[in-house]
Amino acid sequence: MSTDAPKRDAQPAAGRGSAFPRAARLLKHADFERVYKQGRRHFSSHMTVFYLQQAEGNARVGFTVGRVLGGAVERNRIKRRMREAVRLHRNLLTTPMDIVINPKKSVLKIDFTVVIDEVSRAFGTIARKVVEK
Repeated sequence: MSTDAPKRDAQPAAGRGSAFPRAARLLKHADFERVYKQGRRHFSSHMTVFYLQQAEGNARVGFTVGRVLGGAVERNRIKRRMREAVRLHRNLLTTPMDIVINPKKSVLKIDFTVVIDEVSRAFGTIARKVVEK
């Protein structure tokens, strides 16, 4: 039996240099809680973005996608879409801050370009507010 399908590892990784590394992710529950309690909020039509400026380090981004948004398949799809949108616009975050994005269920239905634009606008607004502060 011959398999002519290419293996996943054999394919080149497009955009590997602009990955979303572990150091750029918010991972610990305590960090999420700190951003929620001490941070500020930015509301948009398809997500709420919580942010908290830090004294040092890089900008870190985390996502909260609760069970109310659907089953595991839907929640994972939302997270994949959000991660890719953040990966494309992480360069807008020049100051050290922690960000938690809480998407709405509508992120599943809208066109991906809308998600990208909304993340870009949110990061731009947050960067502007942090500089003004």
